[in-house]
Amino acid sequence: MMNPTLSDLIGGIQSVTLSDEEAKRRGTQKSILERRAPPTFDIVVEIQEWDKVAIHPDVDQAVDAVLRGQPTATEIRWLNENGEVRIEKEEPVITTKKAAKRKQLVKGSKTPKLYLFGVNRGRLEQMARERQLNLDIVNNLNDANLFVTSKSYYRRKLQKVRDAEAANLPIYVLRSNTPHQIRQLLSELYPLESVDKTSPLKLALSEAEEAVARVKEGQEAIELSPQSAYIRRLQHLLAERNKLSSQSTGTDPNRRVRIYREVI
Repeated sequence: MMNPTLSDLIGGIQSVTLSDEEAKRRGTQKSILERRAPPTFDIVVEIQEWDKVAIHPDVDQAVDAVLRGQPTATEIRWLNENGEVRIEKEEPVITTKKAAKRKQLVKGSKTPKLYLFGVNRGRLEQMARERQLNLDIVNNLNDANLFVTSKSYYRRKLQKVRDAEAANLPIYVLRSNTPHQIRQLLSELYPLESVDKTSPLKLALSEAEEAVARVKEGQEAIELSPQSAYIRRLQHLLAERNKLSSQSTGTDPNRRVRIYREVI
């Protein structure tokens, strides 16, 4: 979804500007992300491990749910030690005693302070950067307001898990360190449609919207701030939807979009 070259295979992602009335009805910002077209494939198989895959049987529904910040059920298939195929439905695992408190935290806290235990920090930070999120990962359990761990660590009731429970911290349990599970965590903590207006993604789209308006009013061309390839793609789509031309100029990390009116 975040790869500008491959995203067309799952329908492509575009920025859509809602009317004031529609944004108010949905309870979202005016600029949201939506799937642009039907996906190329009906089913996607995600390779998670050497002998384990995740099946997404309805690609369009899965993409729409992720864009709306809603976790999706996934069918997991793997080979056991006897070479037999095992199947189960995978959901984000949340400890029942902490679920209500975690939901309250996610709803009311703009910047969750995460303490990671048995979770791949590098992968989490990489996927957060792709979504233009600023994670607050703390190294001291006393500074955290959400404890994130893996299923295997939680089941073994290691000391850090017991410390988090004793401190009455909400606990989010990842079934595994796979990209799918980490995406679900980020989607719950930072729903795409309710990202703060000051996030890099929202600021970049707002800048492009303002540039489009100024070019329509008669300005010859406007260069936007440097952005990642994914955000530049959304800015190009915004210009195209408004029947304006655009091109990327410069080299990374200063590559940026220029919006202009085609001279005939």
